[in-house]
Formats: sequence, structure tokens, C-alpha cells
Amino acid sequence: MQHGHLDQVGYDMYCKLLDEVIKEEKGVKVEPDPDIIIDINVSSFIPDNYIEHGNQKIEVYQAIALCRTDEDIRKIKEDIEDRFGKAPEEVDSLLEIAKIKQLCKQAGVHKIMQKQENVVFYFNQETFNLDVAKLLEKYKSRIKFSTGFVPYVTYKLEDKNRVVEEIEDFLC
Repeated sequence: MQHGHLDQVGYDMYCKLLDEVIKEEKGVKVEPDPDIIIDINVSSFIPDNYIEHGNQKIEVYQAIALCRTDEDIRKIKEDIEDRFGKAPEEVDSLLEIAKIKQLCKQAGVHKIMQKQENVVFYFNQETFNLDVAKLLEKYKSRIKFSTGFVPYVTYKLEDKNRVVEEIEDFLC
């Protein structure tokens, strides 16, 4: 399995589809769950020297991809660290991206892309759920809105090394 955030997007979709099929087979009503795309300059994967066995690694990726709440993410982190020891930075980033995806769903954001020192949040105007006045007050000239065919907000990072933390703060 290759590593990196682009490959993870494909695996997340696979896990989501597999979960939906299993639920449908059991007669459970499946709520549509939008696919959130996160393309930021952060290493987020499970290193081979942390989890060596492919089956265990796939199991952990799947568990992370199926997280729906902060509690799910917290439990997965505890389980991973109980089984394999303290998680490396790349695994912590993978868990943080799972958290960002949940925040995106709540905020109505369907895609985040980092472009150098900027992060672009793409959203649907009908589901966008962030307080624009609060964003303008907090970030002033560091944000710009575009209301084109696919509306988006461009946010200028304060520190490119803290991209995950700044995205979480922006979405909260």
C-alpha cells in the first residue's frame, strides 16, 4: 500500500462504501455521508516501523476512516497506543485529519486544499454553517470569500508548520 494523503482519500471512500453495504445488508438505514477531500501539506500515514503487519495496518486505517465523532477518534487513538505504543507524528496527523473531516461535515465544507501559505475551504452555500461575521472579526484581512460557481473561502495561515491546528481553529 502506498502512503500519503492522496492515497488515503481513495481508501476512505472504499471504507465508507463497504460500511454502507454492510449496513444495508443488515437492514440499517444509511444516511448519506459526504466525501470530504483534504489536501494539505501534512504527512499522515501509518509508518511500516510502527505497524509492520499489513492486515493490522489495514484494520487501523479502516477504523480511522469510519470515525464519526471525537469520541470515536479518542478511542481509536487509545486502542492504537495500547496495541502498538506511542503513536508517531504521522499517525497523530492521520487522526487529526479524521477530526477535521468531522468538523467539515458540521460546517458544510466539502474540500480543503492547501496552496503554499493559504488554505482554501470549498463549500455548498446551502449547507455552509460557519458564522461569517465571526470569521471576519477574528481573521480580518487574512480571509477572502469567493461566491463563484463553487464558493470558497481562502484563509492565510499564520504558521505553515501548524496547518492542522489552524484549520481546526478556523472550523470551530
